[in-house]
Amino acid sequence: MPNPLAFLMLALWPIVTIVLFRRMAPDRALVAALLAGYLILPEPPAVFDLPMFPPLTKHNIPALTAFAFCLWRYGMPGGLLPRSLPGKVLLITYVFSPALTAVTNTEPVFYGQIGLPGLTIKDGVALVLQQVLLVLPFLLARQFLAQGGAQRHLLVALIWGGLFYTLPMLVEMRLSPQLNNWVYGYYQHLFGQSIRADGYRPVVFLYHGLWVAFFMMTAAVSAWALWRVERNMKMLMAALWLTLILVLAKSLGALIFAVLLIPAVLLLSRMAQIRVAILIGLMAITYPVLKGTHLVPEQTILAQAAKIDPERAYSLDFRFDNENTLLDRAYEKPVFGWGSWGRNHILDPVSGAILTVTDGRWIIVIGVYGWVGFLAEFGLLLLPLLLLWRESTTRGHDAISPFIAPLSLLLAINLSDMVPNATLTPLTWLVAGALTGYAESLKTRRSQFVAPDQPKKLGWQSVL
Repeated sequence: MPNPLAFLMLALWPIVTIVLFRRMAPDRALVAALLAGYLILPEPPAVFDLPMFPPLTKHNIPALTAFAFCLWRYGMPGGLLPRSLPGKVLLITYVFSPALTAVTNTEPVFYGQIGLPGLTIKDGVALVLQQVLLVLPFLLARQFLAQGGAQRHLLVALIWGGLFYTLPMLVEMRLSPQLNNWVYGYYQHLFGQSIRADGYRPVVFLYHGLWVAFFMMTAAVSAWALWRVERNMKMLMAALWLTLILVLAKSLGALIFAVLLIPAVLLLSRMAQIRVAILIGLMAITYPVLKGTHLVPEQTILAQAAKIDPERAYSLDFRFDNENTLLDRAYEKPVFGWGSWGRNHILDPVSGAILTVTDGRWIIVIGVYGWVGFLAEFGLLLLPLLLLWRESTTRGHDAISPFIAPLSLLLAINLSDMVPNATLTPLTWLVAGALTGYAESLKTRRSQFVAPDQPKKLGWQSVL
């Protein structure tokens, strides 16, 4: 169980957030509050579980505080909703479709002697509020990270966050993942999953070692992207160091992502990077659709995986079996899903233990909120890439900030990682919101300053 320090840190973070906003520009304060909260604060079960309200955790307390302060201090001059019609539809659907999930799940479900309650109006309100809390970083980033060089601030913050995490990661690689236990009094995941080869995979204060490795990959790619733009020796040293720590983190998936993205940010043009990002994002959405229509060649994939590593083939087979079971369950409520209380799972009819495992974010969302919820969430994350592609083809290479292209790749690879893992974090929404706001600012400037019969290229500095 979490110790008092865990709850004290959560309780104090609103004060930390307000202090940051009073002492820093809003774009820097927003990034600092959300990034530091994500890296330092304790994971659930350290939560404030208030009546009639979703649990308050490290993932929503910083954003909720920042939103309240910004609404009071600055207002929302750009409006809460995205400017594009698809953005408005996706955001409204994402937030309010859980109300229909509750309406269509009022009946209890039974597994032998075990029953789960039906959803009530209270559950519907809680689910909607939970969606609002999740998407707050997106709304804030769209407002405050669209201009003023905020894209570079975001990349620099990711680099500093990665550098800050290298020391505790090295400690846990040597001593095993114990920092969360030492500081907050509990271990946040299964300890056995941190053992890799002859050492340990660090977890620090995040949910799982995979989350730590993915964040380190994000920091390393950010450093290489900035080094390409600025050719700074310190940035090169930071990039090399972060890449080394990523290798030591013992996560094959994050390492593969780095092998794909680092050459892309170093060698490809900005428009090419955006096109690659769209391709990766579309592939991430394609897999659940193919899986749902039983078009994924599972046996062929398993046979190839067994030739490389039988242990990984077994793990993949276990994942496929659970996905198939959960999809069969989801197809009983395909439109709006099963809702909360674990109704999307299969339970043991005697003990009530959950028999299924949900790893990927996509299968969680389809089971809980149905295909409507899945398309709304993944579509909202993919939309900024499509908006940027439209603006980049209209305005040309020089009009796009050099910092936008690597952020697009990072968002796309996060979407891709949400197929095997549930790595949807406040940082995901922060990047998506920043890209959405930037794409909207490009469109606004194009409509205001460029005549239809006289196209004119504007340098990226004009929108920073």
